[in-house]
Amino acid sequence: MIKRFIVICITIISSAAFAQQGTGSPYSFYGIGSLKFNGTVENRSMGGIGVYLDSIHVNLRNPASYAGKNVEAFPFDGESRPVKFTVAGTMSDVTLKSNSGEAKTNSTIFDYIAMSIPVGKFGFGFGLMPYTSVGYKLDDINSDGFLVNRYNGEGGVNRVFAGLGYQVTDKLSFGVDFNYNFGNIQNTGLEIKYTPEGDLVQYQTSEFNRSDLSGLNFNFGVAYKTMINDKLELSTTLTYAPESKLKSDNIRSFSTVSLDATTLEISGVSSEIDADLEAQNLDRTDLTLPSTLSFGAGIGEPQSWFVGAEYTFQNSSNFSNPVFSNQISTFENSSKVAIGGFYIPDYKAFSGYFKRIVYRAGFNFSNTGLVIKDESINEFGMSFGLGLPVGNRSLFSNANLGVEFGRRGTTNQNLIQENFVNFNVSLSLSSRWFKQKKYN
Repeated sequence: MIKRFIVICITIISSAAFAQQGTGSPYSFYGIGSLKFNGTVENRSMGGIGVYLDSIHVNLRNPASYAGKNVEAFPFDGESRPVKFTVAGTMSDVTLKSNSGEAKTNSTIFDYIAMSIPVGKFGFGFGLMPYTSVGYKLDDINSDGFLVNRYNGEGGVNRVFAGLGYQVTDKLSFGVDFNYNFGNIQNTGLEIKYTPEGDLVQYQTSEFNRSDLSGLNFNFGVAYKTMINDKLELSTTLTYAPESKLKSDNIRSFSTVSLDATTLEISGVSSEIDADLEAQNLDRTDLTLPSTLSFGAGIGEPQSWFVGAEYTFQNSSNFSNPVFSNQISTFENSSKVAIGGFYIPDYKAFSGYFKRIVYRAGFNFSNTGLVIKDESINEFGMSFGLGLPVGNRSLFSNANLGVEFGRRGTTNQNLIQENFVNFNVSLSLSSRWFKQKKYN
């Protein structure tokens, strides 16, 4: 199991390394990029909720999920819970729509790799995931149809996390994630000038900015589960990430460049000057990551069905970094409402593979917190997914497939509306490292 898991991880990570940028969204131009979903494919397929916690799947949205009963009658026949692994990736197809036309873009990204290890009433989790992603190419065309500015960006912030969960009682658990964020964001702006006859000026001006980001933050979680009658179980969760800081080391340079007359891409650099950011107190800045609060509740029949809802609030109006400021965008407090659930026809079925498949669905609506030209950038999405049983039936491993349809942004104020389709795939694998002997 471990060897197969390592091979799968290497394959997915290698594919992501040579794939396209993690986003093609023009909205990744603002702030530190587009915020990636902090959860598993199972969560995403249920509208993004993280309310449901069990002993089979890793839950990246709430560190309280690492804890749990050490021994369960079902599904592990009195044995200790297995070690859990998960790895995932996403492919996105996006249609960009404006008042002047449409364009298409696509991207592929590695989503996460994580492990959860139970130790008595404790549980440990650790892994790697992207936190934000930057990938855009924006052209500014004047009323005469000439390209006058071109903006390119790439990079993003990644997150390494380690967490601890503890089972206080049979019904209550809590946990904390320690997150180290790191990465860099690179932005290039090109100003294009023309002669009165409409020909390209021989030399143009380009500006390059790079910010290297790093810092710690925490995420606290609480989960409470109880049976309210013989069949129905109530689940409630709460998570809170306090406001934190990222250190940003910044550089800026200006170049005199020549362009290819056909593609208008940079073909040569004749001179380069580094800006004195230290004199402006911009060489090292602090970036504020806003606090986030999320709470949810759901009800269902264990190993059969579940329906839940979750509300997330982020104090994103506090986001700040003078290096990323501009005149047309601001940030307001953001919020998200997600509703979803799953259904399993018969998890105990000895025959009939489709009876053991997990069917998931959900939807969500959010105000992203980004405001451009006085227009709030909102997002709506709906999702569907399947959990396909694989491997040893006693360990309940799954291959998870998901698809999301959604819309982000608006065409008002000459902005861009994104219509996206995301295809998600993950493996949720279990392995028993220690097993009690049943016979001498």
